[in-house]
Order: sequence, then C-alpha cells, then structure tokens
Amino acid sequence: MFKKLVTVALVATIAAASAGSAIAQPMQIRIATEGAYPPFNQKDAAGNLVGFDIDIANALCAEMKAECTVVAQDWDGIIPGLVANKYDAIIASMSITPERQQSVGFTEPYYSNYLHVMAKKGSGIAGADDLAGKSVGAERSTVASQWAEDNLGRSADVKLYDTQTAAYSDLDAGRIDAMVSDIYPAYDWLQTHDGFEFIGDNIDIADKIGIAVRKDDNELREALNGALKTIRDNGTYATINAKYFPFDIY
Repeated sequence: MFKKLVTVALVATIAAASAGSAIAQPMQIRIATEGAYPPFNQKDAAGNLVGFDIDIANALCAEMKAECTVVAQDWDGIIPGLVANKYDAIIASMSITPERQQSVGFTEPYYSNYLHVMAKKGSGIAGADDLAGKSVGAERSTVASQWAEDNLGRSADVKLYDTQTAAYSDLDAGRIDAMVSDIYPAYDWLQTHDGFEFIGDNIDIADKIGIAVRKDDNELREALNGALKTIRDNGTYATINAKYFPFDIY
C-alpha cells in the first residue's frame, strides 16, 4: 500500500510540474514588417532587420515576455499575409485607416504621422500649390499616395513606387520633381541629402500609426496595448525615440 501511495504521489507531482511548465511557456508571436522604410524598418549590411519599428517590436516582446520572430514582407502583400495566418502582427508604420479596419484590427497608436512634400533646393516649388504640371512620387498603397492621387492627380503626373526607397532614388536622380512622403522617413533621408528640402507646411491628415492584428485576436491586441503603455510610462519608448529623432513622434 505504501509503495502504491508513493507512486500515486510521484505521478501527481510530475503532472503538476508538467502543468506548471506548460503554463510558463512564453507566448510565441510572429511579426511582419516591410524592411524597406528607413529609419523605421530596413535591412542592415548583414541583412538583419533594424529600425524604430524593430526596436519597438523587441521592447514590446520583452515586456510581454514573449518569444518573437520578425520577418520582412512586401508592402502590398502584408495585410493579406496577416489574414492568411502567415504571422500574427504587423509592426511596419501602418496607418490606421477605415479601409484597413475592415480587414484587420489595430492597437492603440504608437506614433503620429504627418505628410510633407520634398523637392530639390532652387526648384522654384514653394508648396503643394506649385506642383501642377510636375512629376510627383509617392509609395504605392500608402496614405501619401492616396493624398497625392486625391489632391494632385488632375494637375500633376503622380508616379507610384513599390517602396519608399525607390521613390527617393528617382527624386535624387531627378526623374521626378517632387515627392509626397511621411514626414519622419523624409526627415531622415534629408539628413544625408543636402540638395533637397521640405517645401510648404506639414500636411495634417490626422494620421495615427498602429500595430495590426487579425480582427478576432483580441487577446494579442490587448497584450500589445498593455505593453505599449508600459514602455511609454517607464521611459523605454523615449529611449528608442531619441535613438532616431531629436523630437517626440508619439
């Protein structure tokens, strides 16, 4: 009888330990980013994904004690990939728009965005009103391209690009006269391109940037919201922000 009791107790102990081990397993999260949108997400010389979005993703995962994998995905396929369960979240400087909210859910914003027009210094372009008859670039399927098509499509030659970096390349080479861009990547690009400048004022379209998840994944969305609030409160967000910009982009 004593041997039987010991055996039962041992089995119970092992079962309890196994249950505790299962509970302690960290959340596994697959995250997609574009990888072609500096300084928010891009690949370094070694092919590693780096940038503001990547640092935010890592900080959120650390706060949630989650094991995360970040992968690059072309922009046009990034939402279809999320819906098809290729990954669990998108941290790629994605604007929260009513159209996208029909397909995916969003966390609270993790930064605010404005649009701005860039052109070569001495171009004679002083603002958006001077773009009639000009060639104007923007990244495809973004709020910048939507604004350009809506506001300049009838008066200017709007050219859309698969990536932001491709649009920058054509602006630098003189193949387009101006470019409509999110302000922060444009600011970063201008730091190394002295021959170009912002023209006119900020274009405020009340643009908020969030993390996309599948619409029914309320658990992950709330976990991300809680972690985002924590890194804002404890200074982690400010440290990441200061690494890329001399002003708060939240």
